Amino acid sequence: MRRYETILIIDSDLSDDERNSILEKLRDLITLHDAFLVEFDDWGVRKLAYEIKKRVRGYYLRIDYCGIGALVDEIERFSRIDDRILKYMTVLLDKNPDIEKIKEELAGIEAEKKKIEQGEPSDSDKPETGEIELDAPQPEAVQQPSEPPESAAVEEDNTQTESKKEE
Repeated sequence: MRRYETILIIDSDLSDDERNSILEKLRDLITLHDAFLVEFDDWGVRKLAYEIKKRVRGYYLRIDYCGIGALVDEIERFSRIDDRILKYMTVLLDKNPDIEKIKEELAGIEAEKKKIEQGEPSDSDKPETGEIELDAPQPEAVQQPSEPPESAAVEEDNTQTESKKEE
């Protein structure tokens, strides 16, 4: 099993019901192939970089999942056949993902979201102890080496003129 990311650009003129039918079909494909859905990231309607099928706006969707190559083939086949999908691209994220670790990360993210919804400070908002020193001494300024005295520069000039005189 590998971890993939598929980005789809769907026609932005579709109604919510039509768009939801596409999303449900994609979810069904993932569950049908016994894959693990990591994230269904809905980016919404955005301006396209260039015109695609005479459209200047598209509905972006990112799907992060773990599955086998047959699932990727089926998602891409569905995307090619369905005229409501303007573009799609699938990228391999990880050849050997640790699904248990991914599940733990997702559980941690969900717990963090619940804390924020309940008004509790998140772990990232709490100050960490022992790492910040308030009265830390400031580093001393490093002095640059001073220029050589003018007399040294004059001596160099004199040696150059003396060598020229000898020639």
